[in-house]
Amino acid sequence: MNKLQSWNIITLFCILIFGFTAATLIKPDTEYSETENRTLAQKPQVSVSTVLSGEFEADYETYLTDQFFARDGWIGVKTLVERAMLRTESKDIYFAEDGYLIEKHTGVFTSDMAAINRQTMQQFVQQYQEQFGDGHMTVMIVPNAVDILRDKLPAFAAPYDEETYLSELKALLPDEIWFDAGEILREHSGEEIYYRTDHHWTTLASFYVYQKWAEQQGFPRVQASDYEIETVTTEFEGTIQSKLGISAQKDSIELYHPSGDPFYTVCKNDGTEMQYSVYDYSALNTKSKYDIFFGGNSAKVEIETKADNGRKLLVLKDSYAHCFVPFLVENFEKITMLDLRYYNQKLSELIADENYTDLLVLYNASGFAEDTSVGKLLY
Repeated sequence: MNKLQSWNIITLFCILIFGFTAATLIKPDTEYSETENRTLAQKPQVSVSTVLSGEFEADYETYLTDQFFARDGWIGVKTLVERAMLRTESKDIYFAEDGYLIEKHTGVFTSDMAAINRQTMQQFVQQYQEQFGDGHMTVMIVPNAVDILRDKLPAFAAPYDEETYLSELKALLPDEIWFDAGEILREHSGEEIYYRTDHHWTTLASFYVYQKWAEQQGFPRVQASDYEIETVTTEFEGTIQSKLGISAQKDSIELYHPSGDPFYTVCKNDGTEMQYSVYDYSALNTKSKYDIFFGGNSAKVEIETKADNGRKLLVLKDSYAHCFVPFLVENFEKITMLDLRYYNQKLSELIADENYTDLLVLYNASGFAEDTSVGKLLY
């Protein structure tokens, strides 16, 4: 290589490094990534205290990472290179069989937060078990795909932390309160019970679990034939695909409409009201198509139905509940859903004021283990 070629390479390298850095600094900051369905870091405020503590430097590094010029494209390039190298995982995600992208959840179930949340759930159940009584309180922590779809994982994958964590949580709770969704899902592991590109379970999976839970609760057993099943999209690419930035096998989203006339109204804490539907079809025009269920996350959602059985249900949940709760509108005359990540009122006061007859805790396993708001259960 002659001297001219060397200088050309050095010049090109400098253009790439300084050019992209300059472009990152010049371009307007992006507040929200629709691809990743999250708020991006904004430029941190500088002060003597934050500089001396190292907080500013750490926040600024996160800011540059989130705002880097053409960030989504570079994420995809990195993933494609790893795939070309026959890597079986990237960014804590397995490249699994049948086009599945399955999150590993490394370290989630062995963290201090996971242990704290496990103890918090035990205390919460002890606090309210007598008030709700036998058969009226359920804790349902749904396993993630990495636990249920083990046959699809690459060789030498070790998804056992989650199973251990759920077993330890189950041991802390009365048998009649713990509902083992995992046992049901394993019976159907060969079906599409998780999305290939997203971390949620599918409506089919929640239907199978609802069948068993409803029977346990004394409600009439339902069959798939009792519903009109509507496929609302075949173009869903979820949060896991977004993390990798590559094209993947797209998912379908299905809705189960009861064949009867379950009239109800839905009121969200922002004042939004929907009649006769828990579905926000406008979400199908966005990247976050799973938000068709209730329009996405809200602090509080109240559903009034035409059921006249005196049963009022409180659901403490994450977004795994969004495709499960629609099955309940014929079983309870009132359903209140709370997402403790956004709900900042005292839970104890709400329970005392509303005279709920039933309580359901429904989270996905990793979401529960790492949720810093679970402590609100005791307030």
